[in-house]
Amino acid sequence: MESNPSTPPKIVCFMCNWAFCEEELHVPYNVNIVRVMCIGRMDPTLVLETFANGADGVMLAGCKPPDCHFIDGNLHAERAVKMLKKLLALTGLGANRLELLLTSPIESKDFGSYAKVFSEEIWKLGESPLKKDELASMIRVNVDAAKNAASAFRLRVLLGREEELTEFLNAYGEKIPEEEFDALLDEVVKAEFIRYKIHHLTRANPRSVKELAEAVGIKPSAVLRHITNMRRKGMIALERVEGNTPLYRALEVR
Repeated sequence: MESNPSTPPKIVCFMCNWAFCEEELHVPYNVNIVRVMCIGRMDPTLVLETFANGADGVMLAGCKPPDCHFIDGNLHAERAVKMLKKLLALTGLGANRLELLLTSPIESKDFGSYAKVFSEEIWKLGESPLKKDELASMIRVNVDAAKNAASAFRLRVLLGREEELTEFLNAYGEKIPEEEFDALLDEVVKAEFIRYKIHHLTRANPRSVKELAEAVGIKPSAVLRHITNMRRKGMIALERVEGNTPLYRALEVR
């Protein structure tokens, strides 16, 4: 399926109830507004579900600090978007398909102008790869892995502690520089994504380390390290051994 340049991209915007009043909402016809109490309180997996359901681009529109009605909801939104952009890059959808828009009540603003700029950027990127037959099945596996990674306890705890780790001194009078935290987040996001992709790929049929390495695009030794971690967490188990080749199958994750 080829991209149709004459068809505007499908944009979904999750918007805080207090971000824009009705007279500021000049909404382009290709943008669907979904009002939420606070974008910082949204489950990040909703964004990935929205892409899975056919959106070409997603916006999150909220209030600039310190105007959040829930005090720090905008800060939670910034952290979630940072994580989601990393996951979207891994899925093949692309990080630029997600936009965070924070505005202040004292600013002169028109949502339509912001939406128009974002829509033009998405138009340049073309339709979602999920709409292209040759890519859809692979991307859907990746999106499924990303949704599970975004819900992973390890990743959520790390995001929840970003301010504590980067803004406040620990018992040794130290704090983690922002760039070090971003590198740590990169590492954790990638690891969780790969583990859940392995989990997805071994649900229906058991697979060998070599098969998984080819499917995921990493070295067999790296796959084996992930499998060792997953076995400790009860995510995967040895199904059987064919000849000298162990085959692994996913376990139900609760």
